[in-house]
Amino acid sequence: MKAPILQLNPILIPAINEQLAALYTVHKFYELADQNAWLAEHGASIAAVITGGHTGISQALLEQLPGLKVVAVNGVGTDAVDLAYCRGRGLPVTATLGALTEDVADLAIGLLIAACRNLCAGDRFVRGGLWELNPQPSAIPLARRFSGMRVGIVGMGRVGRAVAQRAAAFGCAIQYTDLRPMDDIAHAFVPGLIDLARDSDALVLCAAADSAEGIVNAAVLDALGPRGFLVNVARGRLVNEADLTEALVAGRIAGAGLDVFVDEPRVPLALRQSDAVTLQAHRASATWETRTAMGEMVLAGIAQALAGQRPTMSLTT
Repeated sequence: MKAPILQLNPILIPAINEQLAALYTVHKFYELADQNAWLAEHGASIAAVITGGHTGISQALLEQLPGLKVVAVNGVGTDAVDLAYCRGRGLPVTATLGALTEDVADLAIGLLIAACRNLCAGDRFVRGGLWELNPQPSAIPLARRFSGMRVGIVGMGRVGRAVAQRAAAFGCAIQYTDLRPMDDIAHAFVPGLIDLARDSDALVLCAAADSAEGIVNAAVLDALGPRGFLVNVARGRLVNEADLTEALVAGRIAGAGLDVFVDEPRVPLALRQSDAVTLQAHRASATWETRTAMGEMVLAGIAQALAGQRPTMSLTT
């Protein structure tokens, strides 16, 4: 008999869904018409849960799954999972750590180049037929060179290091801030975020910082200055969006590249309307390669837990 698992979010890779269906009885919670009634009847039998980093799982739902042996997060964010509760219950919570690193770093550099070179605004200029109407070179403002910039990285974990490696290939000078200096990092450590912003042409947010909120505020943005750029591929709430919007509208910073937001999928109108901002819909890990690797890690974590082993990627046991 196949073990029953509860899936809280869709998985977009067909091959992963096929493997799940072959190995387990998969119940897609997001498709159930009456979730409470279903839980009352079937909750006690569920052996594993698959969820996403944004969705997580509430303690109230966990309490309705007394036979649960693992929570497999298809992502790296565990903000929406009560890790302390799970730890107290001896319940493994796994995440797909490491699988997203390369793609997130790629997108960070892509957003920074797009923001510096006004790629999206230029695309709209051509698509809208404005180039034909305004062929003079002055019709589009001059852009900013990315190569050789001073790049400040907030959070020198896996993603921060991968961003540093890519930026260094463009001849960028790298500095970083984190909770502490890293002994194995050659780049300069700057303890204060405002000081890092003041000494940078671009500030790239890579920190997990699950408990941090609004650390990039008006003071940080003013330190970054009118020629500075902000990129966020970490957590939306790390940025005070009201302060960011005001800084962009007033020209107190030059531009931004954003993949994450405070209240997704709702993005402030002023950000959506600004040609100085390059936007993505929380898509840093959205490639076939990374999503497949993530799915394989979810499968491995479930298999290990149901076999009575400690999952390799467990954060709580």
